[in-house]
Amino acid sequence: MAVRILVTGGTFDKEYDEITGKLYFKDTHMKEILELGRSKLEVNITTLMLIDSLQMTAKDRLLILENCQRVKEKQIVITHGTDTMTQTAKVLADARIQKTIVLTGAMIPYKFGSSDGLFNFGGALAFAQALPKGVYIAMNGRYFNWDRVRKNIDTGAFEEF
Repeated sequence: MAVRILVTGGTFDKEYDEITGKLYFKDTHMKEILELGRSKLEVNITTLMLIDSLQMTAKDRLLILENCQRVKEKQIVITHGTDTMTQTAKVLADARIQKTIVLTGAMIPYKFGSSDGLFNFGGALAFAQALPKGVYIAMNGRYFNWDRVRKNIDTGAFEEF
């Protein structure tokens, strides 16, 4: 069975405007990322939104939850901004969905070329296929239970607590 990819935005999909120096959203880079990674995995991609997770609302999280419940796939990867990833994970975990859901993101936009996004996303795809039902966060080559992880703002890495 395919893995469902739910795109929500975050640093993963940001673009850089060279004139204004600002980051913005244009479209998801998911198909390009899969091609670059030479993925042969069957996936179904749904773009739910393209926003920074600091702007994510309860309504946005409800949309993510509804999609996780509705899709037929039992393995789901969600691309998400790193700042509020654990908040969305809590909403999903509280719903007790009987699927494997892995949230992942990037500290550096994919389009910058030096992004950790490709690595994090590849790990998330693998973890979604291998882990039991539950909600996880995949960053920095590791997976974490959703309620035992935090983003260390000093190091820019996710860590277990």
